[in-house]
Amino acid sequence: MSTTQSERLRELLEPLVTSQGLDLEEIAVDSVGRKRVLRVVVDSDTGADLDQIAEVSRALSAKLDESDAMGAGEYTLEVGTPGAERLLKEHRHYVRAVDRLVKFQLTEGGGELVARILKVDDEGLDLEVPGVKGRKATARRLAFSDFDKARVQVEFSRKDSKDQQENEQENEQEEEA
Repeated sequence: MSTTQSERLRELLEPLVTSQGLDLEEIAVDSVGRKRVLRVVVDSDTGADLDQIAEVSRALSAKLDESDAMGAGEYTLEVGTPGAERLLKEHRHYVRAVDRLVKFQLTEGGGELVARILKVDDEGLDLEVPGVKGRKATARRLAFSDFDKARVQVEFSRKDSKDQQENEQENEQEEEA
């Protein structure tokens, strides 16, 4: 998609998405053979439910139909939310990922770090690095300049904080005995 088309689409659609209480995260136009697909990704601090997605999809479709932003050819409009393993780019993405496990690609060959975001401010992140082999988790501060990429990780077996605290207390009692 040309930058000019991307900019035109963003200028056209962003006010409409914002009026629905959502953020326009991404716009992509893909060609599959003769068919084109316009993918629009939206989100908010509280997430977006199916009703909001349907409503914004109808509004975007109507706006696109009355404009020539997609040209004369046919296309399919797909509106959705970021995936489970979303790439974090904007400050608001980090705020929305508080309490989530994230994989960071550290700058200057520093490798990777997987940690839970505890707090976000203008300079960086307060993290909890999970303990390995029964060790306790450790706190770490990471400035935004300390990493190149950050991606949310899917957790299948995460215990909620109450269960985790109970397990930690049991482990401490066993160690004392």
